Amino acid sequence: MSSILVPSSNFHWCDLKEFHSNPFLYLTDFNLVAIVILSRGKCGLSKCITRYLVAMAAADFAVIITDVIMHRINNMYFPVSFLFLTPVCSLRHVMYIVSLDCSVWFTVAFTFDRFIAICCHKLKPKYCTQRTATVVISVVCVVSFLRSIPGFIVYKPLFVISNVSWYCVGKSDYWTSTFWRAYECIDSILTPVLPILFILLFNALTVKNIIAANRARKGLRSKSENQNDTEMENWRKSIFLLFALSANFVLLWMTYLVHSLRWQLENFNYQNKYLNNPVYITQQFGFMLQVLSSSTNTCIYGLTQKKFREELKKGIKYLFTLNGKLVHTCTI
Repeated sequence: MSSILVPSSNFHWCDLKEFHSNPFLYLTDFNLVAIVILSRGKCGLSKCITRYLVAMAAADFAVIITDVIMHRINNMYFPVSFLFLTPVCSLRHVMYIVSLDCSVWFTVAFTFDRFIAICCHKLKPKYCTQRTATVVISVVCVVSFLRSIPGFIVYKPLFVISNVSWYCVGKSDYWTSTFWRAYECIDSILTPVLPILFILLFNALTVKNIIAANRARKGLRSKSENQNDTEMENWRKSIFLLFALSANFVLLWMTYLVHSLRWQLENFNYQNKYLNNPVYITQQFGFMLQVLSSSTNTCIYGLTQKKFREELKKGIKYLFTLNGKLVHTCTI
């Protein structure tokens, strides 16, 4: 919860240049492109993996919409809009928490799925299926929503005009209550401490299993050498994608993790927003990298998946061809 920005009584806004987030608007298009390409199912990935990647791209897209567009850009450029009505303000806060939680835990679910596929061959046929992926994604969404319910009750209006409540500020007991302090601590553990630990654990076990499997294969290669090489090549592609997504998540969330563990509520409302304040710098840098982590997965797909790049090229070529036909028709 501490990553959401709400106006304080002195009505200060974040004014760091990096949060004039026009570049992130382009990254929303990248997430949409990833959703479209992956949904077509022509990237050579299993339906199970595709389902997780589509869910991750959709959650990342929701984070950009709720945090960058509906929150940061709206706060900086539209200080008076319907989004600042207290019920709407609370709702977009909840939407942000749900989308962020889903983005994080979908990454964990994908990592666990690949761990099962590579290390638990007996369990793989039952777990690594499209149906299981759908169930896991649905459970994550429901749990994330239930966890975000306190977001509806933590805020009160900043002021009321003609019986209309405007803006959201934390209730007085939010800053002093032991309950909310404990809630913030648990929130920091659930996102992102536990996800990072799970990702590191599953990846470590996966690497250990791959090393053992490689040693066994070297001793068994004979007539089935070509078959083994093909299977290992498929493993390499899957592992490369898994590790790229995992490393991207861990590295970009690390600054936010440090801030959330050390200064959970300190400087929460930018009451001391100076560039020489290390807490403020850490907080803002962590927020920026956190948003970036929701925008880079598409680039990773493009760098690691040849068929994804091919589908992207086909899409671009189709758009240019379509535009050319439209222009030619209009000219006639």
